[in-house]
Amino acid sequence: MLDMKLIRENPELVKQNIRNKFQEQKLPLVDEIIELDVKARKTQQEADALRAGRNKLSKQIGALMKEGKKEEAAAVKAQVEADAKRLEELEALEKEIQEKLQSDMMVIPNIIDPSVPIGPDDSCNVEIEKYGEPVVPDFEIPYHTDIMARFDGIDLDAAGRVAGNGFYYLMGDIARLHSAVISYARDFMIDRGFTYCVPPFMIRSNVVTGVMSFEEMDAMMYKIEGEDLYLIGTSEHSMIGKFIDTIQDEEKLPYTMTSYSPCFRKEKGAHGLEERGVYRIHQFEKQEMIVVCRPEESMEWYDRLWKNTVDLFRSLDIPVRTLECCSGDLADLKIKSCDVEAWSPRQKKYFEVGSCSNLGDAQARRLKIRVKNKEKKKYFAHTLNNTVVAPPRMLIAFLENNLQEDGSVSIPDALRPYMGGKDKLEPKKQ
Repeated sequence: MLDMKLIRENPELVKQNIRNKFQEQKLPLVDEIIELDVKARKTQQEADALRAGRNKLSKQIGALMKEGKKEEAAAVKAQVEADAKRLEELEALEKEIQEKLQSDMMVIPNIIDPSVPIGPDDSCNVEIEKYGEPVVPDFEIPYHTDIMARFDGIDLDAAGRVAGNGFYYLMGDIARLHSAVISYARDFMIDRGFTYCVPPFMIRSNVVTGVMSFEEMDAMMYKIEGEDLYLIGTSEHSMIGKFIDTIQDEEKLPYTMTSYSPCFRKEKGAHGLEERGVYRIHQFEKQEMIVVCRPEESMEWYDRLWKNTVDLFRSLDIPVRTLECCSGDLADLKIKSCDVEAWSPRQKKYFEVGSCSNLGDAQARRLKIRVKNKEKKKYFAHTLNNTVVAPPRMLIAFLENNLQEDGSVSIPDALRPYMGGKDKLEPKKQ
């Protein structure tokens, strides 16, 4: 959510940002917000004047009664009653205006960073850099669920009977590999100075609307029936929510946290071969990272965050690349974002395995996460988040890139301590 002062003083900047995000349908909202702001301030001024006059008139009534001026006192009483009725009307109007103003403000996109490429959708995302040499082996790479099946490592049919489509049972060595990746990612981030966190896996609606746009909320979140609770779609929401409605001492910044959690997503519109298996599912586990910092430090942290993901994947012998997300591919709260994509030797292309985002002060403004400096001045913090690793997609990249011609899967040195010292996995069937 933008600062009202910015919209009031720079409406054309806000409108151009909307055009850059190819959301022209939202342009009329800017003028509507400005009109509502004028009406809100005018209403508040009149209400404040009536509140201030109420005490003065009450004193007049007392003084007039003491002087025996009953008729004049009655006239002032009538004025007080009329003012009270008007104040009641104004307070109702104030509430109505503020609710509409808040509703409109929540859908105006954040001002994107000048470095963001302009484009309508992800087809305009720009490759930044490749890390590692992508290899296509001489032998055929099976579909990832077929690789897992050779190890008796997956049961989609049973999961379908139990929970429906979009769920799975992982078994044996594949399940152990899944847990090993999570444990390794946890320790990897702890070694980089992040505080480990296991957050709540449900959050209230005020946290949901504080951390994401309405469009994202509708597409992702599962609501608990009869409760003001949602299952988290990613643990960054719960971690950022930890700071809701707080004032942090500037000297304690930055807060750097890494978290484990299960994640639950509706995943609307997931179709096609590459969306099946464990690529796009309703339940998965993930290691995440977040930063709460001073505004002037957020871009430095942005670069450090996505590099963590690149370094982790490279430590497991998986080639990756980074993509700068264009304006039309940015969620409304983000000012800058990049995807980390892993190489798929089967598809002979890269696919997304993580996303790093700088949200500026948008989440902090919605959640009222403020910082107090040495001069006692308060300002909104900047928040960032990034995927360390999400094992379902990581497993696809890991298995494809470490598959050997004989059907075994090699285990990189970094992961062996988490796999009981094994240097490879042997298939149970070909």
